Formats: sequence, structure tokens, C-alpha cells
Amino acid sequence: MNFPYVISVVLIMIGLYCVLCKRNLIKIILGLIVLSDGINLFFIALGYKAGGIPPILNEKIFEHGLEAFYEAAVDPLPQAFVLTAIVISMSVIAAALALSVKIYQKYGTLDIQRIRRIKE
Repeated sequence: MNFPYVISVVLIMIGLYCVLCKRNLIKIILGLIVLSDGINLFFIALGYKAGGIPPILNEKIFEHGLEAFYEAAVDPLPQAFVLTAIVISMSVIAAALALSVKIYQKYGTLDIQRIRRIKE
């Protein structure tokens, strides 16, 4: 069984539960963090290759040929996408936390159902 895939599915399910079932805005934001971490772990696991080497070209690579390098190297594209996703998700989470502070200052609660009732 592939352990990283199982862990990523568990993290995604926990994150979805928090986003869909919790009423507190901070808990929903924490659920989004867990959800994005699960998705990032899934993509990293997709790019993993057992016994793989870093995809860095050097002089030794040309001795064995580029085909052997391609077969042995891990895929760098998922790593680059995940790094980009981490940066974007951290900025989105920071904005969500800032908005939740403003919501708390205005309504005095972080419970989304109470906020909806107060707005009406």
C-alpha cells in the first residue's frame, strides 16, 4: 500500500470535514490549511520515484546518456507546482485570517450562523 497516498486522502477528508461541518471561521481556515496540505502531499507523491536521483544535470549524466538520466530522475514539475501552491495558499490564508479579524471586530463572533443572523 502506498503510504503517502493514504495519508493525503486522510488529510483531504479531514480538511473537507472541517470546511463543511464547522461553524467557527478559524476552524474553517484551519480545515483549508489541512486540505491544501493533503493536496500538496498527493502531488509530491505523484512525482516520487523510488531510488530516484535529483533532476540536476552534471558531467556524470552525459557518461550514461540522457535516457538513463530520464529513467532515474524524479519529476521536478510536481515539486515546482507544489512550491507555487504553498506560496499562494499561505497568502490566501493570511488574507482569510485578516478578514476573520475584521469580521470579529464588526460582529463580535466568528460563528458563521450567528453572523448570518446578525446581518439580516
